[in-house]
Amino acid sequence: MPTPTNATADCAVAAPSDQSPFNGLWIALVTPFKDGAVDHPALSALTARLRADGVSGFVACGSTGEAAALDKAEQLQVLHTVLEAAQGLPVVMGVSGYHQGEVLAQVRALAELPLAGILVSAPPYIRPSQEGLLHWFRAIADASTVPVVLYDIPYRTGATLTTETLLALATHPRIQAVKDCGGNTSKTQALIADGRLQVLTGEDAQIFNTLALGGTGAISACAHWQAPRFVELMDWMRAGNLPEARRVWQALQPWVEACFAEPNPAPLKAVLAQAGWMRNELRAPMMPASKALEQRLRVTLGAPTENSSR
Repeated sequence: MPTPTNATADCAVAAPSDQSPFNGLWIALVTPFKDGAVDHPALSALTARLRADGVSGFVACGSTGEAAALDKAEQLQVLHTVLEAAQGLPVVMGVSGYHQGEVLAQVRALAELPLAGILVSAPPYIRPSQEGLLHWFRAIADASTVPVVLYDIPYRTGATLTTETLLALATHPRIQAVKDCGGNTSKTQALIADGRLQVLTGEDAQIFNTLALGGTGAISACAHWQAPRFVELMDWMRAGNLPEARRVWQALQPWVEACFAEPNPAPLKAVLAQAGWMRNELRAPMMPASKALEQRLRVTLGAPTENSSR
């Protein structure tokens, strides 16, 4: 990639602060499986490959990682594999559940590990009030020894975090960032304008828009594939070169759309399996991508090979 140069004033966009640990391109890692068990060699190789591609960090055991289908022992084993393969790149651990005592115990159990933070969503199914959500996240932040990234994803949890609630949570010293899947542009803009929470989009289709608004980065599933192009996009945006960033983003659009044509991570795992990086295996009730989508992916991306993402 050419070295990004400063754009002219009419192309300038807000650049994310390099002072925040939560900026740039983070990968929401898939969890490879082999004959029903976690495939740790494939996970280690995947993490190492992406580390070499210049990503900023990793999220283990998020929704893309099928964490809900892993028991607690498996989640910790996945985390240890990622930490070892990351070789010093920051790692955030996904933490979820609806039993507060069990979630707090999980958070305390992570205290001795070299984590950059924990990613925490609202408790699913319960749909607490805003006061209940304040209590939930503050209790978790009090128990944590590392920064907390709020995971605002109402279509999975059934609970919507209002702008006022998010801004109230920003006063807690360990709540430092938000993975924004809320689908509310006004809320995204308000959080960025407030400046206390680092805003990383968790919706891949919104990466360009959120960065242009001044967000600090993305926690992406799609960027497993063509990771260097996503890194290039971030570099152009940071340099304020909107035309070059737009060129890269437009080229990535067919992949971003195809990646979510069926429930995540089925399309993504199909592509990674086609490249020989892992088996095309998910845990029930998640199902592999349909044959029609697999064919669409081959046409959209070309026949993936071991080297075609670079």
